[in-house]
Amino acid sequence: MATMPDAAPDSNHDSASNRAPSSSPDAPTQPRPFRLSAAALNWVIAIGFLSLGYAMYLRYLVIQQSSIGLACDTGLNTWLCFSRTLVSALFNNEVFGWVAVGAALLALIRPSLPLFTIGLVASAFGIVLYNAALSGFAAALLILCFARPVAAPE
Repeated sequence: MATMPDAAPDSNHDSASNRAPSSSPDAPTQPRPFRLSAAALNWVIAIGFLSLGYAMYLRYLVIQQSSIGLACDTGLNTWLCFSRTLVSALFNNEVFGWVAVGAALLALIRPSLPLFTIGLVASAFGIVLYNAALSGFAAALLILCFARPVAAPE
């Protein structure tokens, strides 16, 4: 019975150079890109759509309705008037856009699920509520987060 000689390292057979790197502590690991798990993605999509829907409700049914504006300006003290006043003050000072840019920049520097979600919610509010320039920039930064590697836990 004849035995086969060992395969050359440059052949297609399994050799030490073709195997996956060992998990020794000194071996460098390949950084993995920022990806959301299926469950996390479902939650982020749901939170994103809820914030977009609520922002549209605030804009079209609370802020732009003249009857609600007149009632609130005459001194009506309800939760709806408080929300209208608060959201108006926030979008006049571009708070939604700046929060979106800040969270997106932090998520770009060190990708994480909470920062990504905060940036997405603030971007949705900002785009609908008159802070489109900063919020659009933040949305572009959030897309770039998927190209960044996640920092390895130490």
